[in-house]
Amino acid sequence: MSKPSTSPYAIDDTPRGSSLGRKIGITLFSVVAGVVALVLVAVGFLVYTAQRSFPQLSGEVELSGLDDEATVQRDVLGIPTITADSAHDLFFAQGFVHAQDRFFEMDFRRHVTSGRLSELFGESQLDTDMFLRTLGWRAIAEQEVEALDETDRAYYEAYADGVNAFLAENDGADASFEYAVLGLQNPGYEIEPWTPADSVAWLKAMAWDLRNNIEDETERAVIAADFTQAEMDELYPAYPFDRNPIIVPRISTVPAVGTAPDLDEADAEGETDAEAEADADAATSSIEWTEVEGVVAAVSELVGGVGEGVGSNSWVVSGSHTESGMPLLANDPHLGASLPSVWHQIQLKCSEVSEACPFDVAGFGFAGMPGVIIGHNDRVAWGFTNLTADVTDLYLEKVEGDSYWYDGVLVPLEERTETVKVAGGDDVDLVIRSTVNGPIVSGLTADFTAIADDPSAGETDAIATPTGAPAGEFAVSLRWTALEPGTTASAIFALNAARDFDDFRGAAALFDVPAQNLVYADVDGNIGYQTPGRLPIRGAGDGSMPQPGWDSAYAWQSFIPFEELPVAYNPKDGYIVTANNAIVGADYTHLLTRDWDYGWRAARIDELIQRKIAEGPITADDLREIQADNSSFIGMRLAAAYLDITTGHDKTDAALDLLREWDGQNAADSAAAAYANVLWDTLAANMFSDERENPVPLTDQGRLFLVVDQLLDTPDSGWWVNQGLGVSGMNDMLKRSAIDARERLTALQGDNSARWNWGGLHALPLVSETFGSSGIAPIEWLFNRGPYPVGGGSSIVNATGWSLGGDFATVTVPSMRMVIDLGDFDESGWNHFTGASGHTFHTNYTDQTETWQRTELTPWAYTSEAVDASTTDTLVLTPAG
Repeated sequence: MSKPSTSPYAIDDTPRGSSLGRKIGITLFSVVAGVVALVLVAVGFLVYTAQRSFPQLSGEVELSGLDDEATVQRDVLGIPTITADSAHDLFFAQGFVHAQDRFFEMDFRRHVTSGRLSELFGESQLDTDMFLRTLGWRAIAEQEVEALDETDRAYYEAYADGVNAFLAENDGADASFEYAVLGLQNPGYEIEPWTPADSVAWLKAMAWDLRNNIEDETERAVIAADFTQAEMDELYPAYPFDRNPIIVPRISTVPAVGTAPDLDEADAEGETDAEAEADADAATSSIEWTEVEGVVAAVSELVGGVGEGVGSNSWVVSGSHTESGMPLLANDPHLGASLPSVWHQIQLKCSEVSEACPFDVAGFGFAGMPGVIIGHNDRVAWGFTNLTADVTDLYLEKVEGDSYWYDGVLVPLEERTETVKVAGGDDVDLVIRSTVNGPIVSGLTADFTAIADDPSAGETDAIATPTGAPAGEFAVSLRWTALEPGTTASAIFALNAARDFDDFRGAAALFDVPAQNLVYADVDGNIGYQTPGRLPIRGAGDGSMPQPGWDSAYAWQSFIPFEELPVAYNPKDGYIVTANNAIVGADYTHLLTRDWDYGWRAARIDELIQRKIAEGPITADDLREIQADNSSFIGMRLAAAYLDITTGHDKTDAALDLLREWDGQNAADSAAAAYANVLWDTLAANMFSDERENPVPLTDQGRLFLVVDQLLDTPDSGWWVNQGLGVSGMNDMLKRSAIDARERLTALQGDNSARWNWGGLHALPLVSETFGSSGIAPIEWLFNRGPYPVGGGSSIVNATGWSLGGDFATVTVPSMRMVIDLGDFDESGWNHFTGASGHTFHTNYTDQTETWQRTELTPWAYTSEAVDASTTDTLVLTPAG
């Protein structure tokens, strides 16, 4: 009798059965092998197709439109240094290089800013397009281009010519692999030539990304009817001036822009005698730093998103505190995680710096934009953080037919009709209506529509007496500084060519939208800060809630004059910290906002800088260590609150023991940090959201840090009671949340606490902003990378933001990090969140992500000698013919 077959395909133990089993096994093996072979062939074909669009890095390329030869040197990270004899050729070459590295990203962005995504991706993007068309970013950009002076317009035109020189020889999949994928859905799509307005319009997208309080204003308006004024004040507390720092505790007196050839004569802090300083304080706002104690969503997703963690850190330390005796400047802007990163790193060098070609600048810019946004030239360095000033207001309008009420008179609505083209569908006509306050946005998003449907503010001071409204239907309009033509498109070149603090302030005066905190350092040893921006002076309202649009008393009256905006120059403390915290004290002449970031990152950075100063001279690596700091204020606050609490559940109490031994650092490998963050998320939900009749949106962790911090000192507060959960007070709430958090973390990472880790919970998925969320797994595989375990968290210096009530995944990131050493630019440290290339499968697609993950920086050559030494590839661009 034959031995029974062990094959899973055997039918029985007869010779015939064994033979049949072997045949089935061989057949299935052949099928599997064939499928694997087909997959390998398909993958190989896709990789080959992707490689077709990889840029030429060496040799020579002839280009029509170039006047003289230009060189593109790249290092091992693919970061280009462009050298040209003229500004025209410099920006022409930059346009060509940006198109080489990132053209699909550029094309996608211009469809975003023009409200033309439906042309690419079909009907699914129609609502987004309608919202963006209503805002009219593209039309405003075209007006800004027309207003440029001859020199700046020539820069944008040269850049566009460089992009188009690339497109002349590269179309479809030869330009970028994404076009091969797009062709599966939209085979008739044709790439259009690049224009200066395509570049300038992206500034509107960044302004939207960095707008501040429109979500807060909308949120307050939507929930206001459900709460008393006292409850709203508890949920939206004022900035904690008594515990967290402000950026400019004493405003410096400096000469007006363009009037000071020698800023050494300026009234920098510490250089005046006591009497003069007192006089200066009397004329300006001053407050000393206290010692540290401890469809909108869709658009946001497309441009980076104002979400949890969007903000920035920057600080500058004078040479009096540094090992080199020269200033150090650090910056890490926090934006939505995207692949490729929003930034493109580049150096632009005129062969000979002159008035006609004034550029020798290096840093980070945007693919699609000429120049460098953040970085340094041979004399000055600068960094940005979001100003968080309130530059957006919602207005309640009263509309009758084709008119609206304004100061007792019916005024005709401004109307225009635009046609939205839809790939694979019919064109859609969109009627856009505007009042004197701005475009009407109700009807386009659920929240704006909800405000118009029910503008009642309940018992709060939210919306000024809608009972006095005229007849007609309610609508909501939007006033926003970016919806008026501005001058930021010129500010970029002025920054790039600045030689001193006066030049820097002159550039800042042009940088009107988006409003940013600008920090400064120069090779002469000076440090400084300037508030720029077009910041409104309001009438009767304060911008915190929607206001009556029918009454001109609530309209914007004007804008704060530039010379009245906060400025600091060589402050006596020898350092300046900006982290989206309050700029000035409550006694400043003008209202900037009521919605500052609450200052937890600023407080921690300030604390660490003071500690570093006390320990001895500060180095560039000290600043990098500060960027990597994972200290969690709310984690330590909860650890203290739970010191004397036991739940009676052995495993929960063991988890609480982790907090008692924890150093408060949200390190990626920390089990305590994992439990602390799940506990915080659970506590916030139990207190404010779950099973409540009137839930509170969990949208701003920094604000809720302060809310819960204050409530922990108020154990009899009604916020500790949640009848839906059967919770009757603070101790009950803390115990219930500890137990719930232990159960949640067990479900996520298992019962063994030794296996818990924050990095796994908080991992960063790198998702392509176009095809990365297509819902088609093989296509997503082509473009997406990760997830990468990371430390940090929301309102932490290492600002890897995540959303309460979500899955703990990182959604906002330090999009780049830099520490500039004004004593040695070649030894300055840099990191780009993903990589220089936007081409999937390219070596430089995500080659900097693991360095970012470890919060490490890499030196980047700046001087010509260092650039030559680090060059791995050289491409020479020559005029055609």
